Amino acid sequence: MTEENGKHALRICLVGPAYPYRGGISHYNTSLARELTRRHDVHIVNYSRLYPAFLFPGKTQYDDSDSAMRIESARLIDSMNPFTWVRAGFHIVGFHPDAVIMQWWHPYFAPALFKVGQILRMMRRGKVIFVCHNVVPHERSVLDRILSRLAFSVAHGFLVQSEEDRDNLLRLRRGAQVVVHPLPLFDFFKRGELTRQQARERFGGDSNPIILFFGYIRPYKGLRYLLEAMPRIHERTGARLMVVGEFYEDDTPYRELVEESGLQDTVTFVDRYVGNEEVESYFMACDLVVLPYVSATQSGIVQISLSFDRPVVVTRVGGLPEVVVEGKTGFIVPPEDSRSLAGAVIRFFEEGWGEKMAPFFAEEKRRFSWSEVAASLMRLLEATGRKETRRIE
Repeated sequence: MTEENGKHALRICLVGPAYPYRGGISHYNTSLARELTRRHDVHIVNYSRLYPAFLFPGKTQYDDSDSAMRIESARLIDSMNPFTWVRAGFHIVGFHPDAVIMQWWHPYFAPALFKVGQILRMMRRGKVIFVCHNVVPHERSVLDRILSRLAFSVAHGFLVQSEEDRDNLLRLRRGAQVVVHPLPLFDFFKRGELTRQQARERFGGDSNPIILFFGYIRPYKGLRYLLEAMPRIHERTGARLMVVGEFYEDDTPYRELVEESGLQDTVTFVDRYVGNEEVESYFMACDLVVLPYVSATQSGIVQISLSFDRPVVVTRVGGLPEVVVEGKTGFIVPPEDSRSLAGAVIRFFEEGWGEKMAPFFAEEKRRFSWSEVAASLMRLLEATGRKETRRIE
């Protein structure tokens, strides 16, 4: 621990994916590292192998964006090689950390994180904090609970991103030190290179409203409910839908649904991972972002939308209602209800809610700063030094 401007600067090790890996967890880990580096000595321990190829449903795990979020890291952890878990643990011990912050999103990584944490606890090297993006996975099994309990046993405290995840965590580890803090803004995609008109010209340039569904596609994302709602939405508003993201499942049922509805010219599929430099064009071009999720704890897509001042329609699942303010930054509808979803989207366009919501974004975005996440982690670290284990506000 060192002194900086009269305050203690900590030695902090972040354990989780970073460049060259793609995706929201990597972006979160990198952004958190950049924020913490403002005051602390930060070191990232990355994965040398994240998922084995046979377990990864997408085309590639790597970020080939022209503007990838590059950051220095030690790529030590092979998720399938226990020897590397031990090596990573002692590497972190050698860093002499005050805190080790581990990114958690799936029980597959439980054995590796448990072994690293076990070594740190044995050597008494720093507080171990888990940042939980999903306490439990979307597709669950009994084995998931066993693995999660194993990994969580080495943690001194947890940061979760929704009240639902707090409840999920406390069911797995009673009395845990928990701080709840929503996902911060994913504003690193906002490059300021395009006007709204320039962005729209890239996608046809007509005056029809554009609805955006963004992110990889899996059953829990509920895309089929939005597709079922689109005939009514298009008939009333003339809106087009862009589905932008890689399919992590068979895309045939979705495309057949579009064809059966006669919406081939209304719905556009962009079936691939979109590079960082392309994200801005889709969010600048659209009028409304829709997340028809069947289940969720939180979603980085909402935080990207907010950074571009784009209203959202979300379902009342997980932590989504905690970050969307009804009538200010979007609408909230029941899950698995195409009719309610269509009604909310039609109301948004017919009643001019885009213009009504515009003044509220600056105020709402203040809730989601990276500095606030860092502050929450510091409060959590301070609290883990106490004997009592209570929820931290």
